[in-house]
Amino acid sequence: MPDLSIIFVNWNSTEYLIECVESICANTKCIEFEIIVVDNCSPNGDVGEVKRRFPDVLLIESSVNLGFSRANNLGFRASRGEFVVFLNPDTLLINPAFDLMLAQVRSYPSLGAVGCTLLNGDGSIQTSAIQTFPTIINQLLDIDFVRNIFPGCPLWNIKPLFAGGDRPSAVEVISGACLMLRREVFAQVQQFSEEYFMYSEDLDLCYKVAQAGYTNLYIPQAKMIHYGGKSSAQNGVSRLQWRSRLIYTAKHHGSAYQMVYRLAMVSAALFRMGLLPIWVGFCGKARRQSAFTALAKWWMVLKTMTTYWERGEAVNCSTAEGAKGR
Repeated sequence: MPDLSIIFVNWNSTEYLIECVESICANTKCIEFEIIVVDNCSPNGDVGEVKRRFPDVLLIESSVNLGFSRANNLGFRASRGEFVVFLNPDTLLINPAFDLMLAQVRSYPSLGAVGCTLLNGDGSIQTSAIQTFPTIINQLLDIDFVRNIFPGCPLWNIKPLFAGGDRPSAVEVISGACLMLRREVFAQVQQFSEEYFMYSEDLDLCYKVAQAGYTNLYIPQAKMIHYGGKSSAQNGVSRLQWRSRLIYTAKHHGSAYQMVYRLAMVSAALFRMGLLPIWVGFCGKARRQSAFTALAKWWMVLKTMTTYWERGEAVNCSTAEGAKGR
């Protein structure tokens, strides 16, 4: 049995995937690992290049786009490792991240999900690497400026990302871009919940793991670049994110909470969309583009919150909207 099974879901990301596999092979020396790639019916049709370059990779080619959760569960069923890690193709190891993660976590008997430091392409810290479980309050106050001033606020608690040192920190949510678990823990919580086609499945999994009594850990010294969004078509991504969040809130907090959450997000969207045009008039040219981006985001939030009513409404899984490089 290998120490680690590394599972990728690929959708039109073969170039990134090859670079990531190369970085794994170059940086992982102290553990035995296997690599499993589930291709979600990529239109490019070039995923066979991965098998040509890395004959030991197990390649599973789906005839349809299964989405992120179902495809990862398929990969898990073919895996053999003591630990499994679900890794986005658009990542790149820059140190022996998996060696470091396994060296740290083997001594934790109540170990749940494990994550590492994710960096943007410019080397800056990606604050989405760890999160708190979403609530109405922390979603209303989810403003980058506020989070950066108060990183240790319990509403979002991103302080471990900037604390330095090499001590693991207990956190609530690990990003699905790189998410490691013991195989028996993943099986115990019944794997990824398949009602999510794309997005929020990492929130859901971490919530199930925490509810089962395990501790989710962030390992700061394990580092990789996460380019983000490279296997997702950008058109419609925000819509999918917010729809998945509604599924999550209804599933774990009930339909009444979801309704209050929806109304809170509608109010926040209307408030911010009202302020943004005023802010654009006073801000410099360099900041106007970010203001327009924020305006588009909150318009999408408003549309989603006022049109997506059924918890079980399915995202069209036949569309090639990706699964995924977030």
